[in-house]
Amino acid sequence: MNRKSTQSEKADLFKKLHYSKQMLVLPNIWDVTGAALLEETGYLAVATASAAIARANGFQDGEKIPFEQALNVITQIVNAVEVPVTADIESGYATDLQELKINVRKILATGVAGINIEDSDPKTNKLLPVDLQVERIRLVRKVAEKAGVRLFINARTDIFLKPGSLTNDEKLKVAIERGCAYADAGADGIYPIFVQDETAIAALVNEFVVPVNILITKGTPELEKLQKLGVARVSFGPNLQKAMLLAMKTSLKSMKEKFSHSLITDVLV
Repeated sequence: MNRKSTQSEKADLFKKLHYSKQMLVLPNIWDVTGAALLEETGYLAVATASAAIARANGFQDGEKIPFEQALNVITQIVNAVEVPVTADIESGYATDLQELKINVRKILATGVAGINIEDSDPKTNKLLPVDLQVERIRLVRKVAEKAGVRLFINARTDIFLKPGSLTNDEKLKVAIERGCAYADAGADGIYPIFVQDETAIAALVNEFVVPVNILITKGTPELEKLQKLGVARVSFGPNLQKAMLLAMKTSLKSMKEKFSHSLITDVLV
């Protein structure tokens, strides 16, 4: 079995997981250790977090980490596990369609089964025109098909992230319009990041013909509730890393202030 066959089989499996009775839970990681731990504890797929990878390597989020360095981390993660891996590639690290085409080929070469691609311009922090994002998604699909890889494209819309004068209902309308356009362009899933209202989540699930991905953060409904709403997939973005760093900080402060190592040694086996 050649690499492309394996990669596409993993992509097929990854897609099937979105249509399972059990909601797909993806606690995003940033290194090989985290990926191996997810596989060891029974998770059926691994997802990376761009912000967490950037922070772990000394960079801020927003495509600040060199693309080749990010690719190296993703490749290491793919090679470390047998389960499918989906990579957060932000906006594609590309200034135009030609560069995006080149970058997608490089991403495919890592062996990933899926990607997240967002509709914000990292330079301006504004939403890309919907027609342009549709063209970008079509390009990603075309490049993947030409490479013989059935890549799972999770199209992120950032409308709920953006400040401005739009009401929540207006943001929901924009998210539905963009999500439907992205699905028509070839996206396999829609990721309306930072939506938290249960009514809005239910509306998004009902409007889209493809699975919906919800970000887990403070204020998001519990996993059981999201599954009842019909959400197919949840991810944690950089929040798992943030939680781990806060736990580490607590342990460090305890050692320094209380002169105690119990917060660390009590959990060792």
